[in-house]
Amino acid sequence: MAVIPKRTKYRRPHRLRYDGETRGNKTVHFGEYGLQALEGAWISERQIEAARVAMTRYMKRGGKVWINIFPHLSLTSKGIGMRQGKGKGAPDKWVAVVKRGKVMFEISGVSEDVAREALRLAMHKLPIKCKFVKKESGEANED
Repeated sequence: MAVIPKRTKYRRPHRLRYDGETRGNKTVHFGEYGLQALEGAWISERQIEAARVAMTRYMKRGGKVWINIFPHLSLTSKGIGMRQGKGKGAPDKWVAVVKRGKVMFEISGVSEDVAREALRLAMHKLPIKCKFVKKESGEANED
């Protein structure tokens, strides 16, 4: 299932930076447990989907999962044998810009040990370091 924006005609945006702290969504809002990014990166649609599948399979489709990131940014590329010039390339893949501190996934409706293991499995599908956070603890006590 491809997760991309619906309206993408003529979109060739600049590549956005992922360094620095996220402006919002630093705490768990919807669920009871969450997965927080400890560094910034571009996370592709395939990685988001792989993490979602890993979580829901472990939870045996119990509980509820919220995905707080969406791949809005298109990364373009030209063909291998293309010469210079002739404009910007076609959209190749879609990525979500994730900054340090953002809660990317949230889970509720399962026990803490099930949620911890499900988010650990999802963590291995992502290209960045993450950590498990709870709603009670609020914002992560990092730094």
